Parts: sequence; C-alpha cells; structure tokens
Amino acid sequence: MLNKIRQINKPWGQEIVWAETKDYVGKLIHINKGHKLSRQYHKIKEETILVKSGTLRLEVGAKEYLKEYDLLEGDCFHITPNTIHRFCALINDVVLLEVSTPHLEDVVRLEDDYDRAK
Repeated sequence: MLNKIRQINKPWGQEIVWAETKDYVGKLIHINKGHKLSRQYHKIKEETILVKSGTLRLEVGAKEYLKEYDLLEGDCFHITPNTIHRFCALINDVVLLEVSTPHLEDVVRLEDDYDRAK
C-alpha cells in the first residue's frame, strides 16, 4: 500500500511523517543548525530516535539533574514516557529518524525558544 507523507514545517526545521498507523508513527526530523526543540516530556508517548546525520546534543532530565549526550550518525536513544528531553543542533544540521507510539499531541513543553511553552 502506498502511504501519503505529511511535511510539517516547524520554527526549528521540519518533520516528515512517513508512517502513521493506530500502533506507531515514523518521522524524519530535520533540525536546522543553531536550533533546539522544546524541553519537553510526554505522558504516554514513547519514542526511539536514530541519528541519520549531524551531531545531536540530547539533553535528558530536569535542569538540576541534566545529562547531556552528543549523539553521532548511527547512534540511537530510547525515550520513555515522563522523561524530560530536548533535541539540539548546535554545530550542524541534524537529521533524525523517529519511531514512536501514535500519541502525536502528547507534548508537555517546559521551555521553548519559540514561545510555544504553555
């Protein structure tokens, strides 16, 4: 079956949703150099990312317990529900593959460079 993809422009880059079913979602995420996604967590959504290109700075945990990881091409990371995290493209453009549960609206933004935190 041929799937229809959705491209979603974001202030930090874009997402391409290439698979979407009742059980899972697959995305290609492009983060422009110098940009960051929200510091956020998900109540239900679970996701695994794979760095396709670039160097991803992954911030995990609340600010007072923050751990930072520099993930390179081929590195993977699994994010469980209620894990505070942030994706950053500090030194170059970053392209990620993400596979997640289908809870796309399950985002609690704690901090956001684009005034989207609630």
